[in-house]
Amino acid sequence: MTDRKHHLDTLAVSLLLACCLFWGFQQILIKSTVGEVPPLWQAALRFAGATALLGLWCAFRRVPLFARDGTLRAGLLAGALFAGEFTCIYLGLLNTTASRLTVFLYTSPFVVALLLPRLVPTERLRGMQWVGLVIAFAAVAVAFSEGFTGETTARQLRGDAMALVAGALWGLTTLVIRSTRLATASAEKTLFYQVAVTAVVAPFLSLVLGESWSLHYSAHAWGSLAAQTVIGAFISYLAWMWLLRHYPATQMSSFTFLTPVFALVFGVVLLHEHLTTQLVLALLGVAVGIVLVNRRPASR
Repeated sequence: MTDRKHHLDTLAVSLLLACCLFWGFQQILIKSTVGEVPPLWQAALRFAGATALLGLWCAFRRVPLFARDGTLRAGLLAGALFAGEFTCIYLGLLNTTASRLTVFLYTSPFVVALLLPRLVPTERLRGMQWVGLVIAFAAVAVAFSEGFTGETTARQLRGDAMALVAGALWGLTTLVIRSTRLATASAEKTLFYQVAVTAVVAPFLSLVLGESWSLHYSAHAWGSLAAQTVIGAFISYLAWMWLLRHYPATQMSSFTFLTPVFALVFGVVLLHEHLTTQLVLALLGVAVGIVLVNRRPASR
């Protein structure tokens, strides 16, 4: 039986911070590579590589991936939702700015907080935790507020809608993992469903969109793809699946607000972008929000 905890401990917080740090840096990697490697072909290479790595890992650790355990239907559903999320993200970026897409994408924790308690009562948030969630989201919106200046076009609205769909799909993926037989499956098997389905769907969509395929890329592009695959789609997602199995998903979701803020921090540090007041306020706001969401109730 899975040893579930009701609060995030030091190990969970450390892993979540590490994941969010890399996911923020990953946005820099994708941004620097997408001009050379088409987006959905990039996703296809990334998730095909992650599927192969995960298969080797499971063979080495003797983790069964194909044993009948009643998770097939839920696993395929989680995989389809995961593939749909990344498809919407990549297609959304063709129509709207990264700033706008990021704000709408990170509505995902609200989907988790609203729907998951209906199926898993222990995931219910208290009033002050809801306040923390709203503060964290508002802080992210403030950080990316410059992306909302100027006239909004119909094309931008399509991209914004795709970002909202991606956020909802992300939240629904978490819902499926926590409320079905996947909640007791190994982290490896849960992740395998997602990366394997995406590895099948992404090349097909890439062909439909007419993207050009090649394996002749620069060392920078291959280095970026390697980092996205090994650390992003394999190590960090495996850690996230393990955390979902052992810790409250509603509390974990609040940490994801750090990812876009970290991306802005990396932009300042690595790309020498200007350190703005919005970024400082966002860091403080997200920190306050996370503290409130993960604050333990006062003992009576």
